[in-house]
Amino acid sequence: MLSFKALAAKPFAKAVVKKINRWSSNPVETQEKVFRNLISSAKDTSFGKDHDFLSIQNHKDFVNRVPVRDYEGLRPYVDRVVEGEEDVLWPGKPIYFAKTSGTTSGAKYIPISKESMPHQIEAARNAILCYIHETKNTAFVDGKMIFLQGSPELQEKNGIKIGRLSGIVAHFVPNYLQKNRLPSWETNCIDDWEQKVDAIVEETIDQNMSVISGIPSWVQMYFEKLIEKTDKPVGELFRNFELFIYGGVNFEPYRLKFESLIGRSVDGIELYPASEGFFAFQDKQNDKGMLLLLDSGIFYEFIEADKFFDENPVRLTLGEVQTGVNYVMIISTDAGLWAYNLGDTVEFTSLAPYKVIVTGRIKHFISAFGEHVIGKEVEEALQSGLKKTNALVTEFTVAPKINPDSGLPYHEWLIEFEKEPDSIEKLADEIDQALQEQNTYYYDLIAGHILRPLKITKITRNGFRDYMRSIGKLGGQNKVPRLSNDRKIADAMHESNCVI
Repeated sequence: MLSFKALAAKPFAKAVVKKINRWSSNPVETQEKVFRNLISSAKDTSFGKDHDFLSIQNHKDFVNRVPVRDYEGLRPYVDRVVEGEEDVLWPGKPIYFAKTSGTTSGAKYIPISKESMPHQIEAARNAILCYIHETKNTAFVDGKMIFLQGSPELQEKNGIKIGRLSGIVAHFVPNYLQKNRLPSWETNCIDDWEQKVDAIVEETIDQNMSVISGIPSWVQMYFEKLIEKTDKPVGELFRNFELFIYGGVNFEPYRLKFESLIGRSVDGIELYPASEGFFAFQDKQNDKGMLLLLDSGIFYEFIEADKFFDENPVRLTLGEVQTGVNYVMIISTDAGLWAYNLGDTVEFTSLAPYKVIVTGRIKHFISAFGEHVIGKEVEEALQSGLKKTNALVTEFTVAPKINPDSGLPYHEWLIEFEKEPDSIEKLADEIDQALQEQNTYYYDLIAGHILRPLKITKITRNGFRDYMRSIGKLGGQNKVPRLSNDRKIADAMHESNCVI
């Protein structure tokens, strides 16, 4: 018999989907309204005055006054906010800083305002409600739910609380979910990731788990520890496990591995959250595109990735984008990020409604020889190769080998296998052919004998986990880059004896 909570979920989901349909069916108007509200709200801030927000009438004015910046470009303003100054990027002070790992300057402090925080919570909730509305499945709401996340313990500086985004969000779990939610607060506060996962296993192993959420690579570690302890597939251990919620990386390279660990398929919802905002979620089970959230205090601009490093690349609004083009996503938010380069690249799969897939990072590509291979291409090439060779992969990364000891340069694929193919050479050939079919530049370099076909280097079991531990990024929201334009990761793997 369904609980009151399960029965109430369906009409609530219907109302939320109706609201989503209103703004998603009027996308350009919705974004124009968000744009005007942002500019009006911030006109008296330091940033607004410095960039003459009072005279901004349209997107063209905004482009002329506000250049695209990454965190380093915006940092002089952020530093003032961190020091406690008010009305700098957004009215008043942020209520939180989401602390993330920077690549060039140590920690980054991403402001979260009282206006932006509710959007993070509503988006995650609405993703589940869209699933309920589509599938009519509500039984899972009575089971236990686990969210693998960072510590909810927060620091404070100049009156502003600081923590990992997932730890901040833990403070906003609705009351009606609290009794269903695992792990315990004490376990969530454990800093060491491996100790934390061990504790989560102990707390959940005999529970009625129905929903599991987290970054795939770290959920995989949790599943492996469960199987190691019980000698049962996860789907047998948790017979009511019905829904896997994930984000942060493309799930496709993990899918076969997860089905093996679970022992059956389960429904999934892909999310696209970040410290800077919650951008999209999967609203249909049979559609890989994620619904872009247009009514959540975020104004979007898009720059074609191939033209991003030009002197003055064109900044497109939502109504100007096309499907099948790789774009760098630029955001302005109700937390005070302005024309901010998130670093992500996306591709639209639909314009009615607007749906995206994440294709990679603008800094994560290989173009050592002019090939400009992106994350989406290597992931799809790998998937193609795995299907034809019946192999399973735990983790991988790709790097250029510019000066080999002999022969032509090549792309080195460092792969940790769960199940090796019968022939490494066949897998390498299948991946290479799939990559050539997707990327004409790569094809031309192979055909012109500038590059030779890729080479696979096998990585020891848990080799990537050991690497992430060695750089202090094991667990949480951290993930291995799929590809790099240098050999920093590849050389570190070779030097740490992770190579077979």
